[in-house]
Amino acid sequence: MTFKEGDFIEIEYTAKNEDDGTLLATTDAETAKAADVYDEHLKYGPVLVVFGSNAVVKGLERELEKMSPGESRTFVLEAEEAFGRRDESLVRVMKESEFKTQNIKPYPGMRVNIDGAPTTVKSVGSGRVVIDMNHPDAGKRIKYEVKVSGRIDKEEDKISKLADTYGLSPTSIKSGSEGAEIFFDNKVRKDSDYFINKASSLAAIFTYIKEIKRIVIKEEYINEVGKGDGALQEGKGQASTKSVEEQ
Repeated sequence: MTFKEGDFIEIEYTAKNEDDGTLLATTDAETAKAADVYDEHLKYGPVLVVFGSNAVVKGLERELEKMSPGESRTFVLEAEEAFGRRDESLVRVMKESEFKTQNIKPYPGMRVNIDGAPTTVKSVGSGRVVIDMNHPDAGKRIKYEVKVSGRIDKEEDKISKLADTYGLSPTSIKSGSEGAEIFFDNKVRKDSDYFINKASSLAAIFTYIKEIKRIVIKEEYINEVGKGDGALQEGKGQASTKSVEEQ
C-alpha cells in the first residue's frame, strides 16, 4: 500500500543526529526520559500527518508514502531532504534595544519570532544580540525510526484528530452529506486559547477535508454558581446551548 496526497495517518517516530547520536525529537515518553529530555508539558504518543500539508520534511514524507499501517522503518535523511543546509546569511546581529522595546529580555538559546520566522538567540553582549534564523537542525543528517500507527479514513475521526492537533477535545462529532456538527459541552474549558484553537481547527478541517462544506459548532454553557431567579443550578436548570454556523 502507498499513501497519497490528502491521506491521514498517525505515526510514532524518533529522530536523532546521525553524526553524534543526539536525540532531536521523539513521540515516545520513555525514550525522552532515557535521554533526559522529557518535557511534562509535551503530549507524547502518535502524531497526525496529512499528506501534502507540509507537516513533515519532504524526505520523511517520501519514505512514509512507501509504508503501510503497522510497518516500521529506519532510515537516514541527508540535510537537503531534512531541514536544509545551514545558510550563514541567516545569522544576523540586532540591537538589544530592539528587543527591549517589545519587553523581551533575550538570552542565549531563546526562541523568538523575527519577521515571521522562528529564530534562535545565539549570544547577547555589549548591546548586541546575535540571532540565527536557520532551523535548529539545519545542516544535520537525521536518522529516523518511524512506525505508521494507522490510517484514518472515517470523516469523524479525521475531524477529531485535527481538533486534537490544536489541543481541542470535542464532546461529540457528527458528519453527513450536509456537513459536520461539532459539540463542546460545559466540561470543555472555553478560555481565550479555546477560541483561538477552535478557529485554527476549523480552518484546518476545511483545508484538509475537502468534502466538508459546512460546519455547525454547538457549545454548552451552564451557570452553576449564580443564585436567584433565572439562575441555573447544577442538576436543576437546563443547559443553554449556542449554535454557530461556520461556512
